[in-house]
Amino acid sequence: MIERIVRDTAIICVLSAMAAALWRRDLAAPLGVLGGGLLIGLTFWAIRGSVDAWIGVRSGGETGRKRARFQLVKFFTRHGIVALAAYGMMMRLHVNPVAMLVGVSSLGAAVAVEAVRGVTWRRFP
Repeated sequence: MIERIVRDTAIICVLSAMAAALWRRDLAAPLGVLGGGLLIGLTFWAIRGSVDAWIGVRSGGETGRKRARFQLVKFFTRHGIVALAAYGMMMRLHVNPVAMLVGVSSLGAAVAVEAVRGVTWRRFP
């Protein structure tokens, strides 16, 4: 299921970038959407890596408080990298922030698609 959400996020992000290119007719909007998609990809990578590590620590795979602290530091470091990437895109590359928001929202849209895909319609007698 996670792989389908990742795939759908990428598809929605690319389709949104194409729609932004057609609507705005410049390069800043689609680059902003793709930049937002990159940010949500980095965030997903950070959260998934941290959750996988915490599950490994809690399930007995790796023991020790030192290892758990290292995972916590790694979690916040990854989010710091995402924050610096967002700053660099908006302030240094002058990417459209609204377009970045559309790109970041592609994950939410993909989760909504997955939720609708999972709904089973039942007939009531």
